[in-house]
Amino acid sequence: MYLSSLIPLIVFAHYVRAQSSTSSYVEPTVPTGTPIPGDYNGALRPQIHYSPPIDFMNDPNGIFLDPNGTYHLYYQYNPTDIVAGNQHWGHATSRDLYTWENQKIAIYPGAEGEGIFSGSAVIDVNNTSGFFPNQTNGVVAMYTLNTAQEEVQDIAYSTDGGYTFTKYASNPVISINSTQFRDPKVLWYAPTKSWVAVISYAQDFVIGIFTSPNLTNWTHASNFSHAGLLGLQYECPNLVSLPMLKNASLAEPLDPANFASTDEMYILQISINPGAPQGGSISQYFPGTFNGTHFTTADAATRLTDFGKDNYAGQFFYNIPATSPQISIAWASNWEYAQLVPTGPLEDFRSFMTIPRLNVLANTTQSEYTLLSYPYPYSSLYTTPTPLANSSTLANTSILYDYSTTIPSGALSFSMNITSIPVANTTGTANFTFLSSITGEYVRGGVFLNGGNGGDTPVWLDRSHTYGFSNPFFTDKFSTSLWRDPDTQDFRLLGVLDRSILEVFVSNGERAGTMTFFPQGVLDTVILGTNDLNPGVQVSVELYGLRSTWAGEESGNATMTKRTSGQVMRRDNLGHLGQA
Repeated sequence: MYLSSLIPLIVFAHYVRAQSSTSSYVEPTVPTGTPIPGDYNGALRPQIHYSPPIDFMNDPNGIFLDPNGTYHLYYQYNPTDIVAGNQHWGHATSRDLYTWENQKIAIYPGAEGEGIFSGSAVIDVNNTSGFFPNQTNGVVAMYTLNTAQEEVQDIAYSTDGGYTFTKYASNPVISINSTQFRDPKVLWYAPTKSWVAVISYAQDFVIGIFTSPNLTNWTHASNFSHAGLLGLQYECPNLVSLPMLKNASLAEPLDPANFASTDEMYILQISINPGAPQGGSISQYFPGTFNGTHFTTADAATRLTDFGKDNYAGQFFYNIPATSPQISIAWASNWEYAQLVPTGPLEDFRSFMTIPRLNVLANTTQSEYTLLSYPYPYSSLYTTPTPLANSSTLANTSILYDYSTTIPSGALSFSMNITSIPVANTTGTANFTFLSSITGEYVRGGVFLNGGNGGDTPVWLDRSHTYGFSNPFFTDKFSTSLWRDPDTQDFRLLGVLDRSILEVFVSNGERAGTMTFFPQGVLDTVILGTNDLNPGVQVSVELYGLRSTWAGEESGNATMTKRTSGQVMRRDNLGHLGQA
């Protein structure tokens, strides 16, 4: 269906202040009054990343920071199987974005055949909706209600800070008689004192921009269409204001305290699936300006959020101060194989989120508008106050560290900083490898300083030597290139490895790469090294262990009684499989 035929069909909901509706439909196997327990001990279960207690998870939804300093993460959740379907909004909360507490399911389908699809949540401080006459912390969630007949936008509100929701009696608030109309992301636009929603007309390659004074009555304002990579559909749009760093030096770590005086710009982030350059799912972003009704791009370039294959449907937290780096989190998987990865049959869950990331825009060597995406600080997770291994003179040599007994979480942070790189005739590589001393499997990556183009620096990742999962779409190598800082000729790489996911950040997040992997054995050794560097090049490295943030959620086999077919398997610390 063409967009021009859709717009006249928009139905605006009547504003009914006093009415409400709750859902009585709940499947017998789905708990309603208590969080679902999970076993977080599995050999493939990340220890500082969020993952659901059991079953299947995909997109983050409705993420926001509440007035009490608690981060809320909702997510697409099927609590009845290890594949997608039967979508609910799962819920978890955190004070530090790494230590998560699972909460009870937040929003349930209202009838068999319904799905509570992706959406967002906002805090209605001024009670524009009328749902919160005596409070300033009321939460309104806007989500896509999916049925076989139509995708419409519904809302639900919470008077207890986002833990339980009541569905609005006059839903839907936006309907266009389409089965491909989804994923609303809502923000408050202060200059016009109005709410703004960006919604995907998925297979028309259009992002619709809607406005509302009260979250219940919506007006179509404009469209953003056919930009960047199209794939087969647009999904999960985000419109967010970001601090803009001008003439930024990427030689030093980003300090969030320095961002308050910077300018601001908007980005419109759009996910596509399938159709990514590597195959399957990916997200792209467009820097530009927004006037309350129209988004205008700064240029015609297409920019990707990640050079790996496992970063999709990212969302930005609502209620982060506008002059601060905005915080995002994404689904660390790809639809080409998300429903097949071995955590399902082995450990009774599928999928995890990326670590949370700070985001700013910067004027860099390669582009006037580059999204810097960098890990939210995690030094509080260090297992020791000083590095487990470090060296300030790692030029043309390597260090090896066995962490099989010193880091029980299997989660580590590593950094490699290379300085005094010559401008011309550059040579050398810097590499990292994480391996299993039992099975010989490994994941690795690195950088070629001699890119051949006077500062061009290729970065690569490789998961081809892990053997716990085989699939023709599980692409095994990824790479990107960027220009070194022309003023300093320095190069910085930070990485986080967490059992079965690796994330790397180059030049303070000018490039980010996310890669999941599934070894048969447990990785327990790391090698960091450099080769063939020019004389005078300086290299420093640091390695920290990270403690598990899931100790409070580890519940043994408490969830294993749920399965009635097949047997759940567990892998011991030596990489051997056995019955749970």
